[in-house]
Amino acid sequence: MSEQDIPRTDIGELGEFGLIDHLAGGFKNKRKETIKGIGDDAAVLDYGGQPVVVSTDLLIEGIHFDLMYHPLKHLGYKAVIVNLSDICAMNAIPKQVTVSIAISNRFSVEAIDELYDGIRVACEAYDIDLVGGDTTSSPSGLMISITAIGSNPMEKLAYRSGAKVGDILCVTGDLGSAYLGLQILEREKQVFLANPDMQPELSEKKYLVGRQLKPEARLEAVQYFEKSNLIPTAMIDVSDGLASDLLHICKASGVGAFVEEAQVPIHDEARMQAIEFKLDPITCALSGGEDYELLFTVDPKDLEKVRFMNSVYIIGEITPKEDGVTLHTSGGQIHPVTAQGWKHF
Repeated sequence: MSEQDIPRTDIGELGEFGLIDHLAGGFKNKRKETIKGIGDDAAVLDYGGQPVVVSTDLLIEGIHFDLMYHPLKHLGYKAVIVNLSDICAMNAIPKQVTVSIAISNRFSVEAIDELYDGIRVACEAYDIDLVGGDTTSSPSGLMISITAIGSNPMEKLAYRSGAKVGDILCVTGDLGSAYLGLQILEREKQVFLANPDMQPELSEKKYLVGRQLKPEARLEAVQYFEKSNLIPTAMIDVSDGLASDLLHICKASGVGAFVEEAQVPIHDEARMQAIEFKLDPITCALSGGEDYELLFTVDPKDLEKVRFMNSVYIIGEITPKEDGVTLHTSGGQIHPVTAQGWKHF
């Protein structure tokens, strides 16, 4: 068979999650220690003691970050946080990280020191240990791969697959701000490229830019769950956008859901910035991504416990699968929720 006869499928036809499903389809878990494999925010392993929760992520220059406006110290901090967020999304406590980097010869020792300063600040802020990693060369640019490790008793872990009809849908923090912060940074980059004498003015945009450059993991939510004896029925971190991540929960749990537009938390600065950019604020909240908030469901009996949580909003409810996943607008209309967040391919 010649090369011309070999069928070729473009990766973009599958998308990130279609590609994951395609690649993982040929693998079956065989080890009794593997409790949860591919398909959640993290894997769960049990060697006869406290379960180990493991997640890894890869950040590529030019794809996930732009060093023209992303300081290396902030980048180091963020690289750790995005992995800790996955551990928190399993209702586990992060404990350790490993860090691997590939660097080109355009980076100095001092530049890498800046990157690791940010990593160290994140480790100190979240009380975690850096326990290993790897360094190698890159033909161009910077690549960062971080593996985060955490734990919690097995009965307290939360998966994407546990949501039940009637559960309450909740989210921490606010949504859409990180996306709008990115739009501001991209706008200022273009202004600077057109006229290097024009210096960016970001003093009035600190909140939105900060949400993009220096996010935080919602560890305090996991700590509250522990103190209040609350275990979410399902949970995921909002990295790809509320719409995409809600669809992940619904697919894994075999359910539908509705979201009340009026209850989706959007920061006032984000709302005003969206309007300035001629964008719909709710669209930014649904599809923006990189907020690293926690989207979770709880049994109705735990509703009062949720009401006492700081910065947590009840935005909807889990419904039968046949009802689909919908947005109930402030104007009384019902629209299907579709995934329109970040596409890797």
